[in-house]
Amino acid sequence: QSLCNIPIVFILSKGADPMRDLQKLAEQHNIIQQNKFKYLALGQGQAPLAESLLELGSSRGYWVVLQNCHLAPSWMPSLEKIIENFNPDHINPSFRLWLTAMPSKDFPMSILQNGVKVTNEPPKGIQANLRQTYQSLDNQWFESCSKQAEFKKSMFALAFFHAIVQERRKFGPLGWNIPYQFNESDLRISYAQLQMFLNGPTSNDNDGDKDNGNKLPWKQLKYMTGQLNYGGRVTDDKDRRTLMTILDNYYTPKLINTKKYKFSTSSLYFVPQFNNSSSPGGEISEYLEYISTLPLIDDPEVFGLHDNANISCAISEASGVLSNALMLQPRDNAGSGDMTPDQVIIKLAKDIESQLPELYDIPSVQQKYPVSYSESMNTVLVQELLRFNRLLGVVKKSLNDLQKAIRGEVVMSAELEKLGDSIFNLQVPSLWAQVSYPSLKPLGSWVKDLLDRLSFFQAWIDNGQPPVYWLSGFFFTQSFLTGALQNYARKYEIPIDELIFTFEVMSSFGQDLNNESDNYMDKLDKYISKMSPPEDGCYVYGMYLDGASWDWNNNRLNESKPKQLFCSMPIMWFKPTRMSKISKEYKSMNKYACPVYKTSTRAGSLSTTGHSTNYVLTTELPTNKPEKHWVLRGVAMLTQLDS
Repeated sequence: QSLCNIPIVFILSKGADPMRDLQKLAEQHNIIQQNKFKYLALGQGQAPLAESLLELGSSRGYWVVLQNCHLAPSWMPSLEKIIENFNPDHINPSFRLWLTAMPSKDFPMSILQNGVKVTNEPPKGIQANLRQTYQSLDNQWFESCSKQAEFKKSMFALAFFHAIVQERRKFGPLGWNIPYQFNESDLRISYAQLQMFLNGPTSNDNDGDKDNGNKLPWKQLKYMTGQLNYGGRVTDDKDRRTLMTILDNYYTPKLINTKKYKFSTSSLYFVPQFNNSSSPGGEISEYLEYISTLPLIDDPEVFGLHDNANISCAISEASGVLSNALMLQPRDNAGSGDMTPDQVIIKLAKDIESQLPELYDIPSVQQKYPVSYSESMNTVLVQELLRFNRLLGVVKKSLNDLQKAIRGEVVMSAELEKLGDSIFNLQVPSLWAQVSYPSLKPLGSWVKDLLDRLSFFQAWIDNGQPPVYWLSGFFFTQSFLTGALQNYARKYEIPIDELIFTFEVMSSFGQDLNNESDNYMDKLDKYISKMSPPEDGCYVYGMYLDGASWDWNNNRLNESKPKQLFCSMPIMWFKPTRMSKISKEYKSMNKYACPVYKTSTRAGSLSTTGHSTNYVLTTELPTNKPEKHWVLRGVAMLTQLDS
């Protein structure tokens, strides 16, 4: 039982939208019919509107809904005071205040403590998603379309599409680079548009079967649903490609023309056919009966993913649980054997410090590799050394300060305390990560990787440019790629904006460089020093396939091997090519446009240079399967693994 002076707080979760249920509740209490249901989405500049709405609503007995309170943190103290001053003797008894917010530190604690808390978890699994969709439908609306059979088939496909895009989130980067918050409002506007198109005049501009009388405007429906309704939330262009590829499987003429059109290679998921139904295309109850027969646990194949995706999902969930458990662990009683935590930290700090080399001598490198019009890699080398010097300087100084602080020689600041906690937990300290390259490795692997990168550049300084570049070793990979294009442009006097990379996978070079137990200097002595560079472009190695494997015999993409999540790629030849000179043979090859990322999270942010902090470039890999197969698999290449 709610009261007029006590707010009702909806704690939002990803994919959940309580507005539909709230509107239904308002209808049941005759609030909407009396035009007393008012809502406002909070954000910048909305505070005056919200205050006037609260004043008006409390006097006239409105139901006032303030959505997304977490987006107006500066106004939250004002809202807290307004609610504190609510006097039930001076408020209309019919007044109700509803607040929706994601978990946020800015949300007033007093409102949470005194208010009624409600949460609405999104359904988990395709069956639960579909059931929720069909249980929320209005039967009169469902039967009102002029083309009932076509609408109901398309409606089921749309509901299935909605379930798929929501459930792909659980697979992490294999599903989406960024976990978007698709919700019921996206679905509602999409099926309202679907009915509108079907009730309207038949479009002549469609890609349906011209011999079939049921011509649906698929092109328009795909654009409205994929690019606008759902695509409006999508900020990553590779995710947009995935979204439209998924939608192609559901908005297709085959949906209408095929009996029991299948959504996957299995026979479990299809558009149900109700031949004995009293309503054309079936009734809501019949759809719900079919939905109840679907599996409770969904196989990855219905999402277009490989079976290994379940392993990735389980690893991600376990990592989250262990990370939270580690944060709760007390440090004082967590020593190793007879050593106290401070002794453990000092031991680790000294061990790391002893392995670090001196800073690079930039002036001598600039003298040996001066700025040259014909050799952009000299500039790339110096810029990389400057970045690594900055990182080395921060690591060396912080380790020295931490040891002094533990010995009591300097004050132990909050920053140094966090540094010590991270080292004790074998995590990369945030102080280092702020000036470092993107990496998800634990501390031990991170230090080993850093030493390998430093060895890579030291060998370049001592011996000249390597015949094969270690792509993972670069701090800012885009500068290396631009340098390769610039060298070619200046050599052949071609404008650089007319050049792109074409790619050749050199499986014939063998797998010698894929031995993970060898450090960079071992690989240099055993293999790299014996190779010759190409005349134009560059050979690179150090990439890993995520979501697929490599067929070394046939030099093409292949399905992942069971329980093998990542696969080392062969050496690749990045060939600068003038766009107008790309051969017809290369264009006609069956290729997959495969993005390359620095870490397995894939998501990144735009840096001040205009480049993503994680995305590197898009390569093209030969395949004997349609490109959409690998798009649905979530296949990408990484320049480093997490371990």
